[in-house]
Amino acid sequence: MDQTQAHLPEEPNRFIGREREIAELRRMLRQVRALTLCGPGGIGKTRLALRILSGAADEFPDGIWLVELADLRQPDLVISRVAAWIGVSEEAGRPLLDTLADALRPRRLLLALDNCEHLIEACAQLSRRLLADSPGLRLLNTSREPLRIAGETAWPVPPLSVAPPDAGQDAGDVARCEAVRLFGDRAAAARPGFAVDAGNAAAVAAICRALDGVPLAIELAAARVRVLSPEQIKARTDDRFGLLTAGDRSAAPRQQTLRATIEWSHELLDPAERILFRRLSVFAGWSLEMAEQVCADDEIPAGDVLGLLAALVDKSLVGTEPAVLGQVRYRMLDTIREYAAVRLAETGEAGPFRHRLRDYSLQTAEHNGALGLARIPASWPDRVDALRRYDVEAGNVARVLTWCLEDADAETGLRICAAVSPCWIVWGTFAEGRGWLDSFLALDAEGVPAGVRGAATVVRAQLALPSDPAAAESLVRAGLELCREAGDEFWTAVGLNLLTEITLHTGRTGEAAASADEALAIAQAAGDGWNEGYALGTRAALAAGTGQLREAEQLARASVAVMRRIDQQWGAARALLGLGDLARLRGHPGEAHSRYVEALPVLQEVGARPEIARCLAGLGRVALDLGATGQARPHLAGSLQLSQATGSRIGVARGLEACAALAVDEHRPELAVQLVAAASALREAAGLPPLPGARAERYLAPARRLGDAEVARLWARGLALSSEEAVALALEEDLSGDGRAPGVADAYEVAAAPPSSLTRREQQIAALIATGHSNKAIAEELCISPTTAARHVANILAKLGFRSRTQIAAWVADRASAPYPRRTSRGLTTGRAPGHGALRPGRGPGVSDGPAR
Repeated sequence: MDQTQAHLPEEPNRFIGREREIAELRRMLRQVRALTLCGPGGIGKTRLALRILSGAADEFPDGIWLVELADLRQPDLVISRVAAWIGVSEEAGRPLLDTLADALRPRRLLLALDNCEHLIEACAQLSRRLLADSPGLRLLNTSREPLRIAGETAWPVPPLSVAPPDAGQDAGDVARCEAVRLFGDRAAAARPGFAVDAGNAAAVAAICRALDGVPLAIELAAARVRVLSPEQIKARTDDRFGLLTAGDRSAAPRQQTLRATIEWSHELLDPAERILFRRLSVFAGWSLEMAEQVCADDEIPAGDVLGLLAALVDKSLVGTEPAVLGQVRYRMLDTIREYAAVRLAETGEAGPFRHRLRDYSLQTAEHNGALGLARIPASWPDRVDALRRYDVEAGNVARVLTWCLEDADAETGLRICAAVSPCWIVWGTFAEGRGWLDSFLALDAEGVPAGVRGAATVVRAQLALPSDPAAAESLVRAGLELCREAGDEFWTAVGLNLLTEITLHTGRTGEAAASADEALAIAQAAGDGWNEGYALGTRAALAAGTGQLREAEQLARASVAVMRRIDQQWGAARALLGLGDLARLRGHPGEAHSRYVEALPVLQEVGARPEIARCLAGLGRVALDLGATGQARPHLAGSLQLSQATGSRIGVARGLEACAALAVDEHRPELAVQLVAAASALREAAGLPPLPGARAERYLAPARRLGDAEVARLWARGLALSSEEAVALALEEDLSGDGRAPGVADAYEVAAAPPSSLTRREQQIAALIATGHSNKAIAEELCISPTTAARHVANILAKLGFRSRTQIAAWVADRASAPYPRRTSRGLTTGRAPGHGALRPGRGPGVSDGPAR
């Protein structure tokens, strides 16, 4: 099966056995809505699920997703984890679960939640809602216990088959057993040349029986062939299991066996290896540098950590992962980490080493936060790496924040939240940030310094702005008071800039001007380039909103200059979007196009999807201004699809309006009326300002010749459309030309799709997709994280209007054989005066739809 349609991690090694189970589970998956693979740790639930998922892509045209939950400890973050994994972002004024359910409703996809047992209630509630709202959804979950929801089929994962005690000694007969096949494969990987033969078949069969066919136990035992013969391994397993079974009769036999296997592997370690092994259990994943800083002390010097870590890798107690940011990553299987954590607690070291990881995470987060917000000098690549580093360390940050909550350590928790908040804001994961901050702000924080609480409160206001501007204003005013009390000029300026945005959006231009001026004065006096550029952008928005377009342009250019001076290119890109809007408003479409094209690669680099959608929309509208409808189509389609995928109702409403403008240009007034009606309905449902009457009439006027009754009928039809139906209508009738929506055609049919504004990095990734690279392989090739690779792939699909990687591959092949005609330097070939949707009311250069960043 072609895995290019599946969003799955690569399997680390060859899958062995379970042919009958795979066939049965694939049949069941066609018959039931929810299937949960149950069993103890180490039984192979995740590997079996991956094998099922990898063979099902043809049956689920909208994708297959495996969401890993093992590192998550907060039940209220399950929804945001699933939404982030699938690519659905929170929208203003609406619960994320509603947005996620709406986004999945029209799709036929297969979703797997991996390792649900510690979040069982949250997973059950999410599964109930999604199954109720999404008829095309199937769930395949793994858990140590069933979710116990209606329609669920719980399927116990059995051990691998083993040879019975009275089996013959024939090596061929023994080797056909699944457990023996697994042992032989993993032993050959540990010691090249190893094979199950007549001399060792009986011992290998006995090992597999003693281990009850549990895959993890067998893999650990097979790794020992580096230093022991199968007969020696058999003798040791026999001794250990007899002792452990007698010691704990309350545990299930297979759990006894698994614990005994890990216990035995642990006892084979030398004393220094044991110390490092248990200390590493504090991590969700780590690099060598992290292990040296957190785990080293007088017992284990930092210089010894590399050798000890390599020994643990060799003994299969620690696994390696692809390098990220130039450093190889390591992790333990969950069951092994749980055992190591028990050992750490028994020695009394759990508290001290949790604190060491806490201190390391705080220091790293604050350093990376300062890099991201240009509080310390650095190059733009270093600032991008700081963002990616949080992506890599999110599991460790979650563990540390959980411990801080358990210890009621509000100060550390709030400091970490403030430091990582730029990541939440750039990616739009507002629900995650609000969940953590609300928990810490609710603690009795009597001893927390005013500056720490003030900064966290300002951040909480930033996260509230998209959904509740009134609450955001109350929070930012409280945060400002604390920041002023602490004399913290940086966060005072951030708060004032945020207050400027809030008051500007609510029409209080006098208040907005006062807070913008104060923020600018504070930032300039302190040499704070981030807040200076931020304040210049808000002042530009103020000028544009009051009709002072020339002054607005000067301020926006000054904002770009400051952001570039401090090498904060994301801030510069946001100001460039405002300049693009302003150029369109002033009747300079060529300049607007250049601004959008200049901003797009930076936005793509950091994965700022809502702003990517805005940028694509700007490019599409410029093309419309110039009558280049053929070039407008891919940009508007990409913007609309990206807004729909991320759950942005304002983005969808504006995208439908842009498609209505395209319909007008193509002399299809009936379609234009329906799309603008659907956009109006969506605005009302989302509590957004209504479409101005004059702008609506621009789209309705061409249809007036049809008669008022027909216009009313078309308007009513558009009002009745759901968001999904309206998007399908826009894409199918407006943007495909063959009566079908882009992305649903076969691969050979979409190869001629016109090129979109793919960045150089996206072109690299598209080329790798065409050669069969998975996300993990792309990450290894380009030295980026798998999550970053997945974001790039999602953006490519959205821009090109495709739904599968196969379509991307066909498109790449087609371009290689028949290049698309080269465009002019501005990318546009015709010209006319602007006429559609220039700078949106109430917005200006440097100000986005969301909160201040």
